[in-house]
Amino acid sequence: MIEKKGMTIIDPDIIPVFTLYNGDKIPCIGMGTFGSDRVSPEDVAGAVAGAIRCGYRLFDCAACYGNEDQIGEVFSTAFQNGEVKREDMFIMTKVWNDMHRHVAESARKSIADLKCEYIDMLFIHWPFPNYHAPFCDVDARNPDSRPFSVSEFLDTYRQIEELVDEGLVRHIGISNMTIPKLEAVLDQLRIPPSACESELHPTFQQTELVDYLKTHNILPIGYMPLGSPRRPERDILPEDVNDMKTPLLQELAEKYHCHPAIICLKWALGRGQLPIPFSVHNYEANLKASITGQLTNDEMKEIAGLECGNRLVKGQVFLWPEADDWHDLWDEDDNYRKRWAAE
Repeated sequence: MIEKKGMTIIDPDIIPVFTLYNGDKIPCIGMGTFGSDRVSPEDVAGAVAGAIRCGYRLFDCAACYGNEDQIGEVFSTAFQNGEVKREDMFIMTKVWNDMHRHVAESARKSIADLKCEYIDMLFIHWPFPNYHAPFCDVDARNPDSRPFSVSEFLDTYRQIEELVDEGLVRHIGISNMTIPKLEAVLDQLRIPPSACESELHPTFQQTELVDYLKTHNILPIGYMPLGSPRRPERDILPEDVNDMKTPLLQELAEKYHCHPAIICLKWALGRGQLPIPFSVHNYEANLKASITGQLTNDEMKEIAGLECGNRLVKGQVFLWPEADDWHDLWDEDDNYRKRWAAE
């Protein structure tokens, strides 16, 4: 590491990597780009520019974040200035729910906006095409929403497989999946998924899902790895737990002379999942967490005890008319498994 003009510069070559099922490498930590309602697209792009200079090479984008064109200008400038080569970057983006039947159009628009020539990993953002308007209230409902369908999911996935064949996409990602959904589709995919993005943080660890993904050579990627205290106001409920304010993480942060966010990231990495935190100001410290000391086995076990089912992204806006509540989105009823197996 070197200090340059007040910024910590970390050689990307010393950042540890995860190995995907086909042998390709991916940096062990990336930068998310969801600014929610609190950070403008211009400020997100500014943070991305700083992150590239700092040493980040993995960026997690999405069409629905509304900032890919601004981020693309940053990428283009960095490529043109010789700051980084395109082949040294790992750029991820996602197909939003209203484009499940138009995947190629979605991917080509993201490539044009991001000015990246191809996508390193293209995710299906949610496993059903339940669209909601940007910034809508959590009580909003789209009457056209419907439950997960194996056939519809496979249609979307196969469109991405065709883009892999064309060379526009290198890897396929899935997101917000559950074990029952995975069991219903995995054996029907021609190209295996390389990674699965899920909500993963110390008070919501989804251990069974993480173990299942690893068993199937699918890299777990954790969004909201810090518990996302700055998520949209509409998504915050009184019963939600703030991970970084738990006494254990506060104590460990004091022990290691760091912010509790760094403890969250070290826990994620020690667990074998790839975190993608977003920060406008603290991205240097987040990246540095990947190359400094690990937590002890005893500390990892202590953090495992923080699990309390604290799901923060409940997904109410994706509910279909017949659903009881948000728990239906996450297959907490075994009847879903039986129904999908019959499709």
